[in-house]
Amino acid sequence: MLRLLFKRFLNVLKWFAIGSVLLVLLFRVVPPPFTALMVERKVESWFGGEPIDLQRDWVSWDEISDDLKLAVMAGEDQRFPQHWGFDFNAIQAAILHNERGGSIRGASTLSQQVSKNLFLWAGRSYLRKGLEAWFTGLIEVLWPKQRILEVYLNSVEWDDGVFGAEAAARHHFGVSAKGLSRQQASYLAAVLPNPRVWSASHPTAYVARRAAWIRQQMSQLGGDGYLLELNNARKAPWSD
Repeated sequence: MLRLLFKRFLNVLKWFAIGSVLLVLLFRVVPPPFTALMVERKVESWFGGEPIDLQRDWVSWDEISDDLKLAVMAGEDQRFPQHWGFDFNAIQAAILHNERGGSIRGASTLSQQVSKNLFLWAGRSYLRKGLEAWFTGLIEVLWPKQRILEVYLNSVEWDDGVFGAEAAARHHFGVSAKGLSRQQASYLAAVLPNPRVWSASHPTAYVARRAAWIRQQMSQLGGDGYLLELNNARKAPWSD
């Protein structure tokens, strides 16, 4: 009986692995029609008695402001072009900080956030963390960095039920994602730690300070030139 159960378990793992690889390969070329986070928000609204209309319009890489691409990396994951999905320096810093009784943001990379928002549910269980690591590894191997950032910018939440750069730009500033200014892009990036509490269009003093810091970081990263090496900046994991 145990041998049979183990065999069935292995079969489930095999088909899950095959299915997840095929799904990630599909989304390399096909825009994901929705994300797991969007489904979660919709279900939450039903049970909360306040249904919401989700806003999201997928736009291609060229239809998104370069300032927004750079601002998000500057604010959320400055080593995004170099790493393979996990920023171990940030993870170590988070662990050390948490041991002192605090918390730290920034340990989760853009790739991990794509995996979580696109495929998984909210929570902190070991199962979910394991699946997040699996999908993060898949998209890092099977997608170029530009695709990861493109999916992120089309999937991240920027207000209650407002998903993606196009919907966020129109919701907060009345412009297209392509038409976002450098300052507007920095405000959108500044609220990402808590976009359901902070507002890009009605920023608090803290959000304004953080947006100014992000603009400074954008310049220090090299501006638009940082985007040119997006798909070529990282080395193989086994190289020096």
